[in-house]
Amino acid sequence: MQKIALTYGVLSGTIVILSMLLGIVASGGESFWSSEIFGYLIMLIALSMIFVGIKKYRDQELGGMIKFMPALGLGVAISAIAGVIYVFVWEIYLISSDYAFINDYTASLIEKAKSEGTSGAALEKVVSEMQQLVEDYAKPWIRWPMTFLEIFPVGLLISLISAALLRNARFLPANSK
Repeated sequence: MQKIALTYGVLSGTIVILSMLLGIVASGGESFWSSEIFGYLIMLIALSMIFVGIKKYRDQELGGMIKFMPALGLGVAISAIAGVIYVFVWEIYLISSDYAFINDYTASLIEKAKSEGTSGAALEKVVSEMQQLVEDYAKPWIRWPMTFLEIFPVGLLISLISAALLRNARFLPANSK
């Protein structure tokens, strides 16, 4: 079970972070390929490895039957490993880009608020919140969990769905040859 968790966790985390970084770099941060929608779509696709890992464990190691909690545990383990990979590679990206991401991100949110007609005290509030975000993001003990929590809830949701589906031995049964 540990080998499956490690294999599929590393695979999921690597697919997610490399796809997202490729989208950010290729688009210069200015298009769909660097958007949150694209990021979560990539996460859903890559974290489908949770389903594959649980099914493989059920079919090859357990003879086609798995209970909900062991399946959920394996899914959570894969999610956690993917999350750690995601955080680690994101940190390398931040270091290599001199932490430009957070300044670019907050500047874009301030610019968006301005373009939507926000002004006066409301704009000052947005600017203040963005300055606080920049300060918080500079602290690894805040940034790392924040980054981990971008991916882990998606993995947890996929783990719950996968465990619920795969506990039924009749759902995509193993091929018996």
